[in-house]
Amino acid sequence: MPLSTQRLPFAQWMEQALFDPANGYYTSHIRTVGRQGDFSTSATASNLLGEAIAHWIFQEHKALPKVKHVIEVGGGDGSLSLSVRNSLGWWQRRSLHWHLVEASPILKKKQQERLQGSSANWHESMREALKACDGSAFIFHNELVDAFPVTVLQWNTASMSWQELWLESTAAGWQESWETLTSVESDKFSALQQWDATNPPPYDGQRIELHASYESWLQQWSPHWSAGAMVTVDYGDTFPALYHRQPRGTMRAYLLHQRLTGSAVYANMGRQDITSDVNFSDLIRWGKALQWENDPLQTQRGFLQQHIPKLSEQVATDPAAAYLTDDFGAGGAFKALVQRPSSTSL
Repeated sequence: MPLSTQRLPFAQWMEQALFDPANGYYTSHIRTVGRQGDFSTSATASNLLGEAIAHWIFQEHKALPKVKHVIEVGGGDGSLSLSVRNSLGWWQRRSLHWHLVEASPILKKKQQERLQGSSANWHESMREALKACDGSAFIFHNELVDAFPVTVLQWNTASMSWQELWLESTAAGWQESWETLTSVESDKFSALQQWDATNPPPYDGQRIELHASYESWLQQWSPHWSAGAMVTVDYGDTFPALYHRQPRGTMRAYLLHQRLTGSAVYANMGRQDITSDVNFSDLIRWGKALQWENDPLQTQRGFLQQHIPKLSEQVATDPAAAYLTDDFGAGGAFKALVQRPSSTSL
C-alpha cells in the first residue's frame, strides 16, 4: 500500500517507523547513542550501571556456576557491554561466554567496533542466542522494553470504554483517529484490569500505552530459557503510579536530544526515536504467567546501592553518578527487575 494512503494502528505504525528494513530509525537512520546521537542512556553517561550489572553477574554466577553464558539484548553502541566486561576483570570474563542480540545493523557495527577483540558472538534473535547457550544464560538489557511498539489507548467517558489509536497518512501529515478496542487481551494488562468503571474510571481522554509486542517477544523465546537470571533496567513504574499526572500518557520522541510530544511524535517518520514508559506491573504479571520467579522491583538507585559497595564515594565526586542515583532523576525514574525461570534454583 502506498505510504500516502496508509491507515495503521499505532503499534504497526511505530513498528514501521523504528524497524522497517529500508526506512526504520533503528535499522537505517540512527547514528549512534550518546552526545553525538538523538538520545543518551545511563550506560553512555557513566560506567556506574555497567559496574553494578557486572557485580550482579558475579553474584549470580557464584550461585549458579554451571551457567557460563551472558547475553545482552539491544546493546546500543556497546558502552554498557564494555563497562560490564571491564568491571568483571580478566579472570571472570574468561570464565564466561559473551553474546549480543541486536536488531539494528548500524548499532551492531558500533558494538563490534567498540568490543573488537572481545570474542563476543552476535545473534539475530534470542532464540538463536539461547540455542548457542544451550538454554542457560544470564541476560541483561537497558532501555530495551521502552523501544518496543505499543498499542495506544484513550478512555472515552461517553461510551465508558477504551478506544485504540490509529494513524492515517494525509497531505497534512499523520492524523489520529480512534477505533473500538479489539486487538488486545485485557486480562494481560494491569491498566485494563484495575482501571475500569468501578475503581474508578480514568478521566475522559486519559491515554495509556500497552507493551503487547514485548509480551509476545517474551513468549517467543521463554520456552528456550531453562536456567540463569535476567535483569531488566528501564524507565517506568508500576500501575497506577505510572500515569500519575500523565493524562496524555507517556509517549514521546527524541531528535537531537529534544523531547517531542503530541503530533510531533508522528513527524519525521523513521528519523527519530519513539518511546514510552514501561509498566513494570505488566512485566511482573507476564513473568508469573511464564512461571518465572520475580525478585522485588527496585529503583535504579537501589540496584546500584546493592551492587556497588563504595557508591557514595563515586556519587560525591562524579556528577553523572550523582544523577544516576538521584531519586528525583534517573535513580528514581529507572527501575530494575530481576527474573528467573522456575527451573533455576539458587
